Formats: sequence, C-alpha cells, structure tokens
Amino acid sequence: MTVVTRFPPSPTGFMHIGNARTALFNFLYARHKNGKFLIRIEDTDRERHSDEAVQVILEGLEWLGLDFDNTPESQYANKQRHIDVANELLAVGKAYKCYCTPEELAEMRETAKAEGRPTAYDRRWRDKEGPDDQPFVIRVKAPLEGTMTIHDEVQGEVKVDYENLDDLILLRSDGTPTYMLAVVVDDHDMNVTHVIRGDDHLNNTFRQNVIYDALGWDKPSYAHLPLIHGPDGSKFSKRHGAVGVGEFKEMGYLPEAMNNYLLRLGWAHGDEEIMSMERAIELFDFDGMNKSAARFDYAKLESLNAHYMKEADNDRLIDLVIPLLKQLHALDVSGSARTRLQAGMDGLKDRSKTLIELAQESRFYVSNEITYDPKGDKHLNTDSFPILNQLKGDLESLNDFTTAQIEATCRDVSDTIAGGKLGKVMMPLRAALTGTDKSPSLFEAAEILGQNEVLARLQSAIDHINK
Repeated sequence: MTVVTRFPPSPTGFMHIGNARTALFNFLYARHKNGKFLIRIEDTDRERHSDEAVQVILEGLEWLGLDFDNTPESQYANKQRHIDVANELLAVGKAYKCYCTPEELAEMRETAKAEGRPTAYDRRWRDKEGPDDQPFVIRVKAPLEGTMTIHDEVQGEVKVDYENLDDLILLRSDGTPTYMLAVVVDDHDMNVTHVIRGDDHLNNTFRQNVIYDALGWDKPSYAHLPLIHGPDGSKFSKRHGAVGVGEFKEMGYLPEAMNNYLLRLGWAHGDEEIMSMERAIELFDFDGMNKSAARFDYAKLESLNAHYMKEADNDRLIDLVIPLLKQLHALDVSGSARTRLQAGMDGLKDRSKTLIELAQESRFYVSNEITYDPKGDKHLNTDSFPILNQLKGDLESLNDFTTAQIEATCRDVSDTIAGGKLGKVMMPLRAALTGTDKSPSLFEAAEILGQNEVLARLQSAIDHINK
C-alpha cells in the first residue's frame, strides 16, 4: 500500500503556524514511508474564499520546502461529485430527506435544553415521507445503538456511543454539500491513507466515519495532533505575537529553523534538538508524537534560528539579506559593497539571531555614509578627538593594511595617549567605523573596509566632533 497524506487548508486568510506544523507532519510521514504528500484547497466557502490566500498558502509551503506531489485540488471543483454521492446514499436508503424549517430546529433545541436533553436533531423525518414541493436537506442515517471506536495513532483508542452522534446533514436545502461530506469523498477519491490533523478535528472524525460506513468505503488511519498553545498556555493567537508563516519569514527566520522548531512542537526523538529535514524524514513516525499541547516559545525559536544562521552558506545569507538592506535601510548592494559583505559574513552571522539583525549588523559594510546612533555617538567627543586624530595619521602611514598591523597600531596609540587602556581607543574607533558601540572583530572589519574607507570614516567622525 502506498501511503498518501494530505494537507487541506482553507484559503480564507494567512497560513497559521499550526497549519504549517500539520503540513510538515503530513509531509514528513509521507516522505518517511516513500509515499505521496497531496494538497487540497478546501474552498467551498465561496464568500470567504480568496485567490490571494491560496497564493499565500502555496508560498508558505514553498518557503518551508514542503514540496507536494500533485497539482493542488479544489474542493469546490468537486462539488458535483459530492452531490452525486449524497444522492446515491439517498437512493439506497442510507440517507433521507429532512423537511424541518430553521424555526422548527430552533424550537427543537430550546425544548431539549429546557428538559435537560441533548440538543441534537431528533430524527423526526428519518422514517417518513415528505412533500417534495418543500425545501429539504439530506441527512445520513447514523446507527442508533452501539459504540464507535477509533484507534488514533496519537490519542490511542477513543470511543463514542452512537446515541451521541446525530444524523448529520450531507446536502443543504440549497443543494450544496457540507464540509463533512466533501472531506470524506475527497479523501476517498484521492486515496488518502492517513489523516494527520489537529485534535480539534477529533469529534469530526466520528461523524465522518458514519459517512464512510454508510458508503462502505475503507477508512483512513488517523493521527490527531495536540494543538499549539501560546506561552501562557492559552490557544495560540495574535495576542501572543506573530502566528502566520509569512510573519515569521518577514521577521528574518530561516525556513530550516522554522521546520526544526515546529517538528519539536509535538514530536521528539530522544534528546535530539537540532535536526535537518533529511534526518527528520529518516526518523519521523507516530511513536515520537506527544499527546499534550506544546507551548510556543519565541526565545527557543530565536536560539534555534541563531544556530542555523551560523551554519548557513555565506552566499545564501548575502542573497537573503540584500533585499532587507534595500527594504529597511534603502541600500543597494553591488560591487565593493558586496565584496565587503562577503568578506565579513563569517563574523556577522555569528552575532545575528535573525536576518533582520544580520541586515542591521552588516549595514556599516555596505553604506559609505555612517549614521551615529546614541550608543555610538557618546564615544565621539572632545576626549576621543586626539585619539581619533592620532589613529588617522598612524593608519594612513601603514603600507600593509592588515588585521595584525591595524591591531598593532591601535595598541601603540593606546600606550602613547590613552594610558595603555585599549578600550579608550577601540570604542571611538568602533563608533567612527560602524556608527554604534557593537560590531564584529573591529581589526578584521577595518581590514575589510580598506584603508581609504577607514580614513574617510575617521575624518567624518573628527568633523562630527568639531561641529
């Protein structure tokens, strides 16, 4: 049997991080079993449907590297197939027409509530014929007695008595199929063998299995994942911060860090925290899944992203950070600026937790116009003026503008006019070259900037002090 999983998002907004984890787990299980990972767009809600939202979903999957094995299917396009299946059940007596008006259903619920009974539909039309000239819905005939047991790969055995399952609607009074019917038909027609989804769908599984049984179709295996909670233990939502895949991309996270973090939100293999996609595919199975909800921890994600930043290829990071430098700082990176960025990337990426930080840290390599932030500016004053003046003259006289020679020069200046305190030399020099009080190794950065650029920046800092 070929394993087939599916990811069926609704295109009504951004791609929630919980949906991304569901997609990831479906992808990993399919790849682990050498099976297929399919995409179905559940777009039957035409009022909320958005082509832009479909594009956001597909872009999110592409960013995460979750390649799928089909052209994404539209559930709405399968509408007639869903209708035909409902009518087949009606024809063989496995479903029936219900003529209850909305007012009757509301009265039914209120009466049941007042009497302390379940408020489910009371099946009054289950064995009766009705007038065909009145609107009706088509309902499936659920068993009236007994118990349904589901073996869930995460939750274990879960049981529900049939008396707690109503005769759910298959076709509405306007002839449109319901979500419950559409999901069953589409999963069957797509040969889905494993349904991996959030445990908020567990109740739906019992209702959908009623339809499977009525049709005599084989049911898929189920794995219902615990939900992702916010840091405070409540449902993960906008009030906790970013929740959409696109937001995390814009915040400068790498997709491999995002995948690794989501993997560990609900699945584990011993104490292995850092895990590549290849390793995850090799190991992923239901045995490692947790039953309890996971809490989203931004600090852990940031730490994991810092690890992947350090491991990332320099050219790739440059290609990722250049658009951010342009977007955030209006800087065009080409020629000597890119060469500097390339030379300084090892030092930069070790200091950056995100691409946004990398863009900020690398700005001084790219821009020839240094802006002094408050922390840098406080080191540019009358006390540092003679130090910068001396540095400019001594560095200008160097024939070999290398890291070692720059360091030796700074130490000489420290000994001669700064009382041997190297920090009194380094802090104003750092401010002059970078505009701030923090940077990668300053001697190395100075060599990368080059003698002419370093001298120009020292002169600018001196002029800034004299204003």
